[in-house]
Amino acid sequence: MILVTGFQSYAGRSANPSELVAQALEGMRIGSMAVKGYSLPVEFRRVGRVLPELIDDLRPRKVVSLGLWPGEPMIRIERMAANWSWFELPDNAGHRQNGRVVENGPDGYLSTLRADAMQTAIRAVGLPCRQSGSAGTYLCNATLYIALHHCAQRHPDTTAGFVHLPYLPRQVAEMLDQVAEDGRLEMHQRADVASMCLDDMVEALRVGLDAA
Repeated sequence: MILVTGFQSYAGRSANPSELVAQALEGMRIGSMAVKGYSLPVEFRRVGRVLPELIDDLRPRKVVSLGLWPGEPMIRIERMAANWSWFELPDNAGHRQNGRVVENGPDGYLSTLRADAMQTAIRAVGLPCRQSGSAGTYLCNATLYIALHHCAQRHPDTTAGFVHLPYLPRQVAEMLDQVAEDGRLEMHQRADVASMCLDDMVEALRVGLDAA
């Protein structure tokens, strides 16, 4: 089984593409494995409980978490997680984590997915993809760290990683409308915000998961 997690919407956004991709992949078969899609709350403390419980209950062979990176123009495969969170925005419970993700845990972990193979497979179907050395300091990095730490401690045969996604086109359209209504920015100051359609994101993850 492959466990694919996305996040619920946050910070006033109407949707989160990671949740929609996880929902679209739910029940799909990739190679010999079925996909279980799950939507995580945008809450630091709850993710720290829910994700390890999911891994314990489902015992997947792969854990791939997805998240939105505003402004990212392509599929972005994260290579590492840091044991540090600094939330510029509060999570959906109003919490702003500033400190270690896991007390007494290692300073960092490398993703155990086959990132090079994933990138090659995604580019081979004509979709842009890159790798990244930082998952940020918000809940995406924390989620990756929690998954890698739990697998290292309890499920050493389970691989885990994280993929960041762009905005959906309709999200960018909404932002451009807001810019026009607000009147404090010229349109060209936000008109370069990238997006990717949901079908392309789903296809990228389908081939990427098969290669992971």
